[in-house]
Amino acid sequence: MVNRDAPPPRAWVIVAMLFLFMVVNFASKAVLGLAAVPIMTELHLSHDAFGTLSASFFYLFSLSCLVTGFIVNRINTTTVIFVMALVWGVCQLAAIGTVSFELLLMSRLALGVGEGPAFPVGTHAIYKWFPNKRRTLPSAIFSQGASFGVVITLPALNWLLLTLSWHWAFGVIGVIALFWAALWFWLGAEGPIGDPQHEAQPSRRIPYRRLIFNRTMISAWLSGFGSYWGVALLVSWFTPFLVEGLGFSQRQAGWLSTVPWALSILFAIAGSWASERLIDRGVSSRIARGVYGGGMVAIGGLALVLLPLIQSEVLAFIALVLGLSLGSVIYAMQPAIIAELTPVEQRGSLLAIGTAIWSLSGVVAPVVMGHLIDAGSNAAQSYREGFVVAGSVALVTGLIGMMLMQPEATRLKLLRATSVKEG
Repeated sequence: MVNRDAPPPRAWVIVAMLFLFMVVNFASKAVLGLAAVPIMTELHLSHDAFGTLSASFFYLFSLSCLVTGFIVNRINTTTVIFVMALVWGVCQLAAIGTVSFELLLMSRLALGVGEGPAFPVGTHAIYKWFPNKRRTLPSAIFSQGASFGVVITLPALNWLLLTLSWHWAFGVIGVIALFWAALWFWLGAEGPIGDPQHEAQPSRRIPYRRLIFNRTMISAWLSGFGSYWGVALLVSWFTPFLVEGLGFSQRQAGWLSTVPWALSILFAIAGSWASERLIDRGVSSRIARGVYGGGMVAIGGLALVLLPLIQSEVLAFIALVLGLSLGSVIYAMQPAIIAELTPVEQRGSLLAIGTAIWSLSGVVAPVVMGHLIDAGSNAAQSYREGFVVAGSVALVTGLIGMMLMQPEATRLKLLRATSVKEG
């Protein structure tokens, strides 16, 4: 008897390739924050201006994500992913040589267009290889390519920055992105799970208004929004905080910047494995995915909110790292919940809508932090205030996720509404 829950061997090859895809993705995001101090020095930028530069990456991020999400409902994900990697490479190479603020801003803007759809399109591609009960772990591995990308590449990029210049760090990532695109052209493929009989969610198309405007979907996206606020600060302001706020050297900050990303890997993969085991034992998706995912976001937010009460610099660093890493679990739980509710032919667009919504925090978070630093009289204190804002957002949205995410009940309502309409 064939085990329909067992993915084909090639499925894990695709997961490995898309894991590397996210490694390159987040290395290209994080390099700007790593090089923040040298860039601000060379281009004579204020913290406010650098905050705008960091946020520019997200200006068209959500729009690109939405458009591409609907495209992959009709076009193979393999082709779309190949084109995205090419765009990344070209945008990063633009930073080689003499660079103005305007050129760097335009290259980051274009990079955001190319990277916006990466998470939903990659998740959609993986879901074509794994049935519903087996999706949490591979999607966690895929999403944590982002954290691995920072942990693996930041020390090497920091060495390039210190030895040569920050321009070389950008250029090397561009070359790696083009190499990955060539490898994907050879190894990439569409998965076999593309028809409704493989899916646990309803097979009929559901009106988008019902898919979008229900308590489970909205609360899942809000939790993602709260967690991503911290991710945006990790990408743009964490290394500058270590240098300007805590007094570490650029070399020391390069290594310390990997700590929250390393913990994100641990929390996300271990948590996702535990979630799958709970579902195998009959625990509801509401508890195993909704309450657990939202709860981790809320706990991380609480750690950041408590920062002003912590006097020890060591304990404050630990609380900061935990606060910015615990919420990473939601990026495996949220797409799995969406896939429970969404017919396969609409899944790509719903994953994209979700990513577009929670990534909007990336437009706001770097600017808020930059403004607080320039407006304050003490850099270290201003940085902490910015992280407290991030914690407040995460705490509120995580609690909403814990209370309102109810995948099973929502799925039944969607099925009943569709049946009534057809009847």
